[in-house]
Amino acid sequence: MKQFGVVAALALLVSTGAAFAEGDVAKGSKVFKKCKACHAVGEKAKNKVGPQLNGIVGAGWGEVEGYKYSKPLLAGKEEGKSWDEATLDAYLTKPKKVIPKGKMAFAGLKKEQQRQDVIAYLAQFNKDGSKK
Repeated sequence: MKQFGVVAALALLVSTGAAFAEGDVAKGSKVFKKCKACHAVGEKAKNKVGPQLNGIVGAGWGEVEGYKYSKPLLAGKEEGKSWDEATLDAYLTKPKKVIPKGKMAFAGLKKEQQRQDVIAYLAQFNKDGSKK
């Protein structure tokens, strides 16, 4: 039943024309400044309070080496969850709604365009920090 819900949500996104590719990388870079206290991206990115985010778009939960994840996030990893664009959008909207007892203290980004821009910005980074 859960799979049907995901498929229906994705079909709705496609039918309404919502697309994360519409995000603006340059604007996303500016919005990402809010994230830099805890996260890093790029070739020299290291884990901070939060994990580095290279290659995050499409990655499975809990894949960054050397970062100590919360138990709820690790439970999501065991379930095979991934950071697809829809999940990232939901998480960036309200992190505690996606992972109620997770470590993320950030309240979220209310503006849909800002979330799309950040996702577009993050999507340009490969797992090694190089740009696609």
